[in-house]
Parts: sequence; C-alpha cells; structure tokens
Amino acid sequence: MIEVNQIGDGDPLEFEVMVREASGESRHHVTMSKETYERVIAGRYTPEGWLDAAFRFLLDREPKESILGRFDVTVISRYFPEFERELPRYLSQS
Repeated sequence: MIEVNQIGDGDPLEFEVMVREASGESRHHVTMSKETYERVIAGRYTPEGWLDAAFRFLLDREPKESILGRFDVTVISRYFPEFERELPRYLSQS
C-alpha cells in the first residue's frame, strides 16, 4: 500500500510517502517544484495521485528499501530513463 501526504505547500511542494508491505514499511520525503507540477501534471492529476503512480513504477523495478529516502521527483528519470514514457500506463491504473 502506498500512502501519499502533502506536508508542505511552499516551492517546492513536499510530500511524505509511506510504502507498506508484508515485509514492513518505508518512508520517503519527496519534493516537487511548482514548475514541475505545472509542466508534468498540468491539472490532469493530483500531485498525490501522480506520486502514487510514480511509486508503483519504482516498486516494479526495485524493492522499497532501495528507493531513496529523500529525493526530488526529477531524479526518477535519471535512474530510469523510461519513466516519463511508462508513467501514463501507471496513471491509467489509478
């Protein structure tokens, strides 16, 4: 289960993401600039829904323990170049 909570509304926006599985849980502090929010999401999704899809994408590729504890959403594409291409599939499953 993925739980996304916005904890800051400055710039960047700040979120706490908790991933719970039978093997335990992990917590992640994630930031997203307002510019990134406008460019990538542009009102089509909530930031929470978008991050939920992003974490499902990540969890299909690595265990929760391997996901950085603190990061900005823009780094996902650096580790996984296919992220932006694959994300619409995850968003459609929301």
